[in-house]
Amino acid sequence: MARDQSDPTPIESRDELVAWFAQGEKPDSEFRIGTEHEKFPFYEHDHAPVPYEGPRGIGALLSGLQARVGWEPILDGEHIIGLFDPHGGGAISIEPGGQFELSGAPLETLHETDAELRAHLDAARSVAGPLGIGFLGLGHSPGWTRAETPVMPKQRYKIMARYMPKVGGRGLDMMFRTCTVQVNLDFAGEADMVRKMRVGLSLQPVATALFANSPFTEGRPNGLLTTRGDIWRDTDGDRTGLLPFVFEPGMGYERYTDWALDVPMYFVKRGDTYHDVAGASFRDLLAGRLPQLPGERATISDWANHLSTLFPDVRLKRYIEMRGADAGPRPMLNALPALWVGLLYDGEALNDAEALVAGWTQEERQALRDGVPKTALATPFRKGTVRDIARQMVDIAKEGLRRRARLDGEGRDETGFIEPIEIIASTGRTRAETLLALYRERWGESIDPLFDTQTL
Repeated sequence: MARDQSDPTPIESRDELVAWFAQGEKPDSEFRIGTEHEKFPFYEHDHAPVPYEGPRGIGALLSGLQARVGWEPILDGEHIIGLFDPHGGGAISIEPGGQFELSGAPLETLHETDAELRAHLDAARSVAGPLGIGFLGLGHSPGWTRAETPVMPKQRYKIMARYMPKVGGRGLDMMFRTCTVQVNLDFAGEADMVRKMRVGLSLQPVATALFANSPFTEGRPNGLLTTRGDIWRDTDGDRTGLLPFVFEPGMGYERYTDWALDVPMYFVKRGDTYHDVAGASFRDLLAGRLPQLPGERATISDWANHLSTLFPDVRLKRYIEMRGADAGPRPMLNALPALWVGLLYDGEALNDAEALVAGWTQEERQALRDGVPKTALATPFRKGTVRDIARQMVDIAKEGLRRRARLDGEGRDETGFIEPIEIIASTGRTRAETLLALYRERWGESIDPLFDTQTL
């Protein structure tokens, strides 16, 4: 997550909230790709997590990176908590447990996304190396207890950490011990948004299976292939999940607005201060009757910030966020945007993806979401398994990328970026299963080699 918004323009009505989404509409020619990914910093000498404080901490890492890339600092009080490119590029932020995130710029092709990722990792490693810090690409921290995990000095995270245990059993694990890769994609209009939301939510569990890469907790296998995927099943039912209403007649900007209005708030930001209003209603803020801030009225930034605290598997803002995948090594970080760009940015591919999920029931979608954390591609579905769907999904996406025909300087299209998950879909063997085999057969049932072999 990059910066919280600070637009003080007042909001007078629900209609303005609805219109806010519509302002994200773009013609196909202006569709862009925004990739975000997280990674775990760790000390190379003992594999311990990296705290914020100290000359070799996260704060020092951010300050060093600021000097390296020349981006502007993002501050929370006196603490540097991120960086942003003042020329409209990306941003770097830290998640609650120190997870280091790149929020990429909106780019036209996957080739540009790959170049951005390479440049970011080169810069991050050049600063982290002298500090003895490495970066681990997994969906869940494999060794550290929650008590051992550092806490970053961000006001919004303190509010979330107090609230999470009231609404789910795994919210703190989500905050402090998970990492993801996601892609943000555009829509042409309301109907296009609805189509992409429905396809995305239907196939998100399949993506979760393809990217399963978190089979360890506190040094041991935990019986899951994507621990991150399982954690999201018990985080906060009000703001997570597969959004059944998206598949109902009448879905559109208004319906999503009404759902968002009914999700309890976390905070209201005024100036540099985050006011804890956890559990309060945005409807009350809109009407100027929020008990914690009497007379305070909603602003554009309040709405944008509130939407950033909703965590469904596919999230609507002024773009659509695909949120179902574990983080991984660099090829997997590129494969995630390749999958969804191929599916959703080519008209024929989108038609084929709609046909693939046509007739699925909400019960079937939920059964997939509940099953894949443990069995991933082997999860039963109708007369086959998730692997059968995954192979079709990847084939459709690859053809979509081929038809996009966005070439690099050497004349290569974007299909190469999808190859890592093409192999996974073909073999039925996830990265998590490969890691488990290494753990049992070569690593002497130790996770220490993870920190040497799975670094970014």
